[in-house]
Parts: sequence; structure tokens; C-alpha cells
Amino acid sequence: MTREATLIAGDGIGPEITQATLHVLDALGVQIAWDEEYGGMSAIDKAGTPLPNATLDSIRRTGLALKGPLTTPIGGGYRSVTVALRQEFELYANVRPVPGGRYQNVDLVIVRENTEGLYVGMDRTFKVGGDPKALAQATSVMTRDGCRRIVRYAFEYAKRHGRKKVTVVHKANILKATSGLFLETAQMIAREYGGQIASDDKIVDNAAMQLVINPAQFDVIVTTNLFGDILSDEASGLVGGLGLAPGANIGEGAAIFEAVHGSAPDIAGQGIANPSAQMLAAAMMLDHIGELEAGNRLRRALETVIVKDNVRTKDLGGSASTSEFARAVARRL
Repeated sequence: MTREATLIAGDGIGPEITQATLHVLDALGVQIAWDEEYGGMSAIDKAGTPLPNATLDSIRRTGLALKGPLTTPIGGGYRSVTVALRQEFELYANVRPVPGGRYQNVDLVIVRENTEGLYVGMDRTFKVGGDPKALAQATSVMTRDGCRRIVRYAFEYAKRHGRKKVTVVHKANILKATSGLFLETAQMIAREYGGQIASDDKIVDNAAMQLVINPAQFDVIVTTNLFGDILSDEASGLVGGLGLAPGANIGEGAAIFEAVHGSAPDIAGQGIANPSAQMLAAAMMLDHIGELEAGNRLRRALETVIVKDNVRTKDLGGSASTSEFARAVARRL
């Protein structure tokens, strides 16, 4: 059966890596009817806004989107397009898989709460005397329901994907109200999965150090918005950087899959961008719609091309173009 999905190619290198990904999906034989929409700078040129209503309506209808990197215009009062999408569709779970890369026996997933914490936008400055920005204040907001929802998602993800352990990362020793609520709620949820999924917890600074020293000890990490943002990029370094890092933003009514790197305007149009992260995001999308075998085939083909065939883009130490890399993956499929 053909599944409908929204396609947002994005800005900068976005159209190039998205086209390469569509080429690979065609080779995979997966039937997806794409509704092509716009976001970011390309949307401003066409619709006068970085997030047009047509794009939002498309995602509401399909409940599924593959998104390239989007550029939020500097100035003009525009807010982050990516953050706006997360808030619009209540995409509360950000999922970042981290396969082995430079390390053996590393296969971890970071589940980050996506809508609360310090990223709620309550960030302001105050005037004191003659200094209009003498004082700055950011407010973190955590709710019991939000904590419960993200932690349960992490444990259910672990069950669904055959994972063994969930590690709760927090700063409850200092942030006793907000991070304390997160840890307390996580411990309550963890007890429900006793005998099925093991669990432990780590203070965030220790977790950051342990990710470098011994990343193989982690299986699934669940944490709050700011900590998840930092740790997921740190973990991406384990596999060679953001060029190999896909991400999923999951909500009750919609799911958006993306390469987590930026739009890289400095190399846009040169045909040298690495499409791996966008391809891996597409594999996560396939998992989400129940096409698990197709998703696994795509991941295996991509790994074989990089490791065995030694076909790599410039950022991975090779010389393959974006399209040459895509053709190599398609041949493996």
C-alpha cells in the first residue's frame, strides 16, 4: 500500500541530499506518495514566511514528513522553523540513534524531551540603571505529564527495539525542582518495567564524561531538552560527526524525520554534501511506518558502501560526489 508523506527538501544542501535520498528509496522499492512543500529561506521566497500554512496543512493531513535542513532567517522576528514545527505538532520526543562509528560495541539511542525545559522560550533581559541588559533570566518549565510521557516513550522504545537498559540523565543534585521532578517521575515509570528493562540514572556531567570514556555502557538514554541537545551532538562525534546523524521528532499525531546537521550554505550546489544522515532519517521513517525490513536494508547498504566499498564523500575522507554516493547505495540495494 502506498503511504503519503510530506517532503520538505530544505535550504542549502537540503535539495541535494534529499534528491539523493529519494533515489535510494526508489531503489529500495518503497511506495511513498510525496507531497512536496517548502520551509525556511526557500519558503520565504515563495510564500513570504519560513513556515507556510500549506506546509503545516500537509503535515497535519499526512502525519508524516521527511525534512531537509532549514535555515531560519536572521533578524525580521522569525523564530526557529524547527522549534516551531516541534511546538505546532507537539513533537515531544526527539530520537537520535548513535551506531558504532569509531568505537566497537557502541549502539546507543538518545531520547530527548522536545517541548519543555529551558527551551520553552521564557528568556528575557532586564534593565538596571543605565544598562538595558544588566540582568538576564531564563526559566525552565517541567511538568509531571511531560516527564511521564517522555520517560514512558523511552521505555516503550527500548521494549519495541529489543533494548536492555534505559539510563535517566539529570541534574537533580542541583536543580532540585525541575530536574528533581524529572528524576522522581522517571524512577516511578522505571518500576513499572522492572524485570523487563533495566534502568539506572546518571548526573549529566558524569554522563557526558562516560560517553567519551566508555560509550558502550549505554543503551537508551532519556533526558531533558537542554541536556539532550548537548549529549546528542556529543554522541554524534562517536560516529564521525553530524554528517552521519539522523533524528526523529515524534508526537501523538505527527512524526518528522530529518538530518540533524545544518544547511551548509558554503558547499551548497557543489554536489559534495554527504547524504548519509538524510538517508538514515528516511530509514527511521520506514521503521516508524512499520517497514522495518526496508529500514534495515537501507542501513545495511549504507554501511556496506562506506565500510566495505570505501565509497565516501569528502567529509568522510573520500572523493565521491553526493550523486555518486547515492548511486553506490542504490546498487547495494
